[in-house]
Amino acid sequence: MLVYRTLSPFTGFQVAKGGKVRTRHPLLQEARDGAAMYRVSNTVRSTHNQDGAIVLDVRQGQMFNLNFVGSRILELLKSGLTESAIVDELSREFGISQDLAENDVREFLQILKKSHLVEEHEPSAAV
Repeated sequence: MLVYRTLSPFTGFQVAKGGKVRTRHPLLQEARDGAAMYRVSNTVRSTHNQDGAIVLDVRQGQMFNLNFVGSRILELLKSGLTESAIVDELSREFGISQDLAENDVREFLQILKKSHLVEEHEPSAAV
């Protein structure tokens, strides 16, 4: 069962001279610059409430339980936000650092991809 954990300490960064925080993981920086987009699979059904979400993949016949943060990320994905926009939104909503939000969003998206609940796609050219 997929259960998204509460936001945890960010460990994928380093502090450069002058106090500027830089990511250690090149994919994290690329996602920031490249605005990675994800699409929720069309075989996914979900219901959301104040406790989180129940997600059903009708193709695989599997059910997943998400906490409130995981539920919020899924809602933002469905609304068409990029990965970096989701990071910005979570940072603002929950009052956490961009680095912490970035690490946890990336980790959660990887879990969703492995479970075939989302797929990465290129952002549309139209603005």
